[in-house]
Amino acid sequence: MTFPTSERVSIDLNDQGIAHVRLTRPEKMNALDPAMFEAIIAAATALETAPGVRVVVLSGEGPSFCAGLDTSSFGAEPDASRPPLTERTHGDSNTFQQVATAWRKLPVPVIAAVHGVCFGGGMQIASGADIRVATPDARMAIMELKWGLVPDMGGYQLWRGLVRDDVLRELVYTNRQFSGEEAQGYGLVTHVTGDPLAKAMEIAATIADRNPHAIRAAKRLSNQMYDLGGEDLLMQESVEQAAIMRTPNQIEAVMAGMAKRKANYEDVA
Repeated sequence: MTFPTSERVSIDLNDQGIAHVRLTRPEKMNALDPAMFEAIIAAATALETAPGVRVVVLSGEGPSFCAGLDTSSFGAEPDASRPPLTERTHGDSNTFQQVATAWRKLPVPVIAAVHGVCFGGGMQIASGADIRVATPDARMAIMELKWGLVPDMGGYQLWRGLVRDDVLRELVYTNRQFSGEEAQGYGLVTHVTGDPLAKAMEIAATIADRNPHAIRAAKRLSNQMYDLGGEDLLMQESVEQAAIMRTPNQIEAVMAGMAKRKANYEDVA
């Protein structure tokens, strides 16, 4: 599989099916300029249909994960050549939202490894992942109101279910910086560790070892949890399970997985 090449984003796929996506603008703390927006969306688009991908790890090169919008790369006046923000250029999202929501839309799990600065749009990109691993001293903030704007790039949709309502409001209204350790307490970070990339890869290896059809079905169900009513969600769960058990190959994969887990449990016992 050949992935798009860019000075802003790189993708490596190993033999376990783990795709490592790196933001590669370290001299600017991976700040988001127009080229970075395009490269991130192109990377996510390529991964959406790439064969053999079981899980994605998203990280930033250099001293930081992502410092947010590179304001120096955008003019003071609106660019007339750009579509209006209300235009849905990528399904349910505009271009700016797609940079973050694309990771939630991928059919496989995404794990973000966060270190250094994670501000503004960087927070939204990390929030688009299924799982977030951060250093205890990572510097994080929802910055937009500092510039007189509301959080965008899909933040409100992605934060649903992650963080308590009043805590989110305070972080949005004040732009207060918080650490990776604090973020874990808020629900915005899953794990805190000195080496988030190593931890992300460890989690990715576990996921890559699971039935890929079940993992994708579980992600679809997770994405629908806050949109479907209880009755519809119960039905969708049944639909997904029935699809997994529909073919002999799938049943064989499930039984092989159960046997492998049973052997592991017996070794521990």
